[in-house]
Amino acid sequence: MSEPIVVTDNVRVPPWAITAHASRASGPGGQNVNKVATKIDLRVDLHGIEGLPEPARERLRRLAAHRLDADGRLVVTSQATRSQSANLDDARDKVRALVAAALVRPKSRRPTKPTAGAREQRIGAKKHRGEIKRARSRPRAWD
Repeated sequence: MSEPIVVTDNVRVPPWAITAHASRASGPGGQNVNKVATKIDLRVDLHGIEGLPEPARERLRRLAAHRLDADGRLVVTSQATRSQSANLDDARDKVRALVAAALVRPKSRRPTKPTAGAREQRIGAKKHRGEIKRARSRPRAWD
């Protein structure tokens, strides 16, 4: 790896934190599939990502929980094309998108209460539904 993965002006993955491994891809490809290693397995050391705030690093860990290996590295694979270089670019784009998604702080949820009108409307609908069901029953005999 010679180039870093630049996510924003402040956040980037340095080349030393990236490990790429090529292997044979599955699926169609004719005779090429048996000879050429086009599938890319990209591993990124999460601690090596420069400029990533700790809360964002934790969000990235949660976002990519199923993509972490035993050493805690992010594993991204790509075998979308029959070209090794195109698959490498695709895997780098996936890493860039994941880190960018982790940088977005989730909106804080503010608990809300239903309005008085909404409560009244809900109770009215329940009473109306009960009336409909009551009307379906057999009429009572006179006492």
